Parts: sequence; structure tokens; C-alpha cells
Amino acid sequence: MTAPAPTSATERRRVRVHAAVLGLLAEQGFGVSMEAVASRAGCSKQTLYAQFGSKQELMRSVMGEHLDLATARLDPDTQDPRTTLLAFAEQHLAHLCDPNVVAASRLLSNEARQFPEQARTLYEDTCDSLMRRLAAWLQRAMDQGRLRHDDPHYAAELLLSMMVGLDFDRQRFGAPHRARPQERRRWAEFAVDGFLRAFSPVASGAHAHTAAQATVPGRRIRATSPLPKTSKNRNGASP
Repeated sequence: MTAPAPTSATERRRVRVHAAVLGLLAEQGFGVSMEAVASRAGCSKQTLYAQFGSKQELMRSVMGEHLDLATARLDPDTQDPRTTLLAFAEQHLAHLCDPNVVAASRLLSNEARQFPEQARTLYEDTCDSLMRRLAAWLQRAMDQGRLRHDDPHYAAELLLSMMVGLDFDRQRFGAPHRARPQERRRWAEFAVDGFLRAFSPVASGAHAHTAAQATVPGRRIRATSPLPKTSKNRNGASP
């Protein structure tokens, strides 16, 4: 999902500024300056301060926009948790395949010790905020009886871990990863279906276990076959 097309000069400048920040974070890390952002975005430093107030608020604006896009798929009134979570997972995995995101993650991780406060703020505005929004959605689904009641924050952290798996680390270390949409879709289905089986609503009566299993569509268990020998077969990644 992409952001709506800007309709005013201020909005068009905001789009340029946000793009400049993302590119510069991948190149310069936490040391990116307002001067560098202004230069790349084609505006003055005074204009940046007038629109955003400070470097910290500019960063929050950038991360907030991406968080909004990442969670736009989480429809609170959905009747089908699987469809909603699949769309969310595919969007999140596509975002993590952005070269700027991968490069920024490498650089910012290395600089976290040098800039601890900025690193902590970035984590809270991105990873932690994403988990809290997902937890709120899961809590609503639990209240509606679409998922088994449990700690929504634990459930959100578990789901995000299942969705991402090791693929982002593969990218950070330059290893083959799921670069194609169909590969990410297959993994998203595997992760979401596993999560929904684990959190399917608890049915009552003698057939509770069977009913709970039937609630969530999942993958059929294939016949036993020899273990795959290649990394592509093991993790679904492109060579």
C-alpha cells in the first residue's frame, strides 16, 4: 500500500523530505543533519524547522507515516482475521525488502551504542509502536470471539516473529532471501495459518479440539519425504 498522492505544495515537500530522510538514514545513520535533508529535498533548513519543528519531530513524522501505512491493513471491523493478517504480513515483508530499510538497519544497529537515546527513541517509534498497534487489533479480535483469549502483546510479538522469521537477517548479512512476492506470500500464509491455529477460539463440548482445528483454514500435512538438501528448498529463498 502506498500513500495518497499529495495535493498541495506543503504535502509535496513533505513527501520529498520524508524520502530524503529515508535515503540519508541508510547512508549516514543517526548522524544525518537537517542541512543534509534540506539539500536533498530541495528546500531550506528554515523551511524544515518551520514545518517539522526539530530533527526529532521530523524523524517521528517519517516513522509515523510508515507505521500508518504498515498498519492500514488492520481493519478493526474485519470478519475474516486470516485475510486481514495475510495482507498485513505481505505489506510488512515487502517493506523489509526495501534496500533503504536493510541498509539503514545495518548502519543504525552499528551506531546504537554511540547514539543510545536516539536508538531507543527510534525503536519505540517503530518496532514497539507496530507491536502495540497489532496488539490492539488482536485484542479486539479476541473480544469478538474470533481468536482465543490470551495476552495480546505476547501474541503480537509472537506473530511478528513468525512473520519475519530469519529473512530480514538473511538480507542484513547478504544471504539469499525471499525477494519475490510469491515467495513472501507463501511464507506469510505459512506463518499466519500457524498463528491462527494456535489462537483459534476454544470450543466447548466433547468435540472442542476438532471444532477449534476446523475454525481456521490451514495447510494440509504432506506425506513424509526426504529432507531438502538446498537452502532454496529449506527456506524458500531465491538463489
